[in-house]
Amino acid sequence: IASVDSTGRDVNVSNDWRSTLMANSARDPFFRAKLEHEVLVNPGHQTAIENKCLSCHAPMGMHEERMLGHPPFTAAMLDTSTIGLDGVSCLACHMQDPDTAGTRFSGDLVFTPDSVWGPYEDDVINSDIMEFFVGFRPGYAEHIIDGRVCAGCHTLITETIDLQGNLTGDEFVEQATWHEWKNSIYAGTEQNCRGCHIPRLQDSIVLASEYVFLPGHSPFGLHHLVGGNAYMVQMLKDNAAALGVKATDVQFDSTIVRSLAILQRSVEVDLVETGRDADTARFQVRLLNQAGHKFPSGYPSRRAIVEFSLLDDQGDTLFVSGRVNEAYEVEGHDPDLEPHHQLITDPAQAQIYELVMGDVNGNVTTVLERAKDPLKDNRLVPAGFSTTHYTYDTTRIAGAAETDPDFNHDAFGVEGDGGDIVHYHVPLNGYAGALQARVRVLFQPVPPRWNQEMFDSTGVRIDAFRNMV
Repeated sequence: IASVDSTGRDVNVSNDWRSTLMANSARDPFFRAKLEHEVLVNPGHQTAIENKCLSCHAPMGMHEERMLGHPPFTAAMLDTSTIGLDGVSCLACHMQDPDTAGTRFSGDLVFTPDSVWGPYEDDVINSDIMEFFVGFRPGYAEHIIDGRVCAGCHTLITETIDLQGNLTGDEFVEQATWHEWKNSIYAGTEQNCRGCHIPRLQDSIVLASEYVFLPGHSPFGLHHLVGGNAYMVQMLKDNAAALGVKATDVQFDSTIVRSLAILQRSVEVDLVETGRDADTARFQVRLLNQAGHKFPSGYPSRRAIVEFSLLDDQGDTLFVSGRVNEAYEVEGHDPDLEPHHQLITDPAQAQIYELVMGDVNGNVTTVLERAKDPLKDNRLVPAGFSTTHYTYDTTRIAGAAETDPDFNHDAFGVEGDGGDIVHYHVPLNGYAGALQARVRVLFQPVPPRWNQEMFDSTGVRIDAFRNMV
């Protein structure tokens, strides 16, 4: 007997969850390799680094040790910790304290050991059944509904370490997805984290298998829990045996389809020709962020690339900006830091929406613990985003996008449209025939540069990831 909707479709929470990155956050091979790399760079801070990272990637293993008063949970303990390897499992969210959720960040989670929380009022659930079988008493709490349960890990502040391995006293915002949502038109509405990542069915669903006598409840949250990182889900599928992943190929395929679908809904793209003369064809590409946070959001490796191409009447390429080559790198771009562009006139220029981290010397780094300042953050902000909002210190724009009049400003100069316009002025070099312009946005969760610095080192987990790429 399974949880099914009105059409007989299986909507079992566990089956939907087990092929997600949330379920496999502790098995994610990129995470495991990057954690090892961070420790190799700063071995004197191993305990602090592992404690911070595992507080969200293996929260139940890490926080159980803390609650029992044991020494800190470490990466060496991870592979023998059953609940640590469960990643972000049920209790990592549903046991979070309602009173502190949304106010504590960077993995500093507080749990209620004897209680679990859900979206249904106390008078419509039978709390005694769950308490009898598993020892936890369920109850209703708003933080499960309004997204505060996500805030503790999706706002992460790290401490800066200089090139000699010393703490500087500075802090760096690794991600602020929760605060990005707070600085949007969606804050305070039902369009919060759940709206996209746990879509709801209005069907009445029995919440426990094997107990047909229980009444159904509505609405029911489908635990799809996907973002746009289909690449890593595919890697988990391809290396399931080596990583000890418990999901089936069918479950992975479903998660990949959902990931691609949510990714394709994230940005609206419009292309218009704005003029042409004997020498130049002019176009503008308008991008509107449809997500409730920055796009891309989350870990700083993620970037979005605008590929614009102009073809002649024979279908031959006259101009292309943002093309990705066979090595998955953007042709012609500055390998250290490609600036934000309002105007592109040369194929060597490419619009890349990304967060670029800078170390204490102002140089680009992919070592998170060395990050001091964002050298560039032109990721598309959500609609309603304001530079005067109280969260702006953790969600700020950095680099040339700060002064781009098209970035997050509408045609009247009003801030908060959540978009950007890129102007392309393409030299025609005497060509006078018909033109065909094309544009697409490419999402890249792990660019080559992020692997390159890490692959200069060697370690068990780095080498394992190297063999999977």
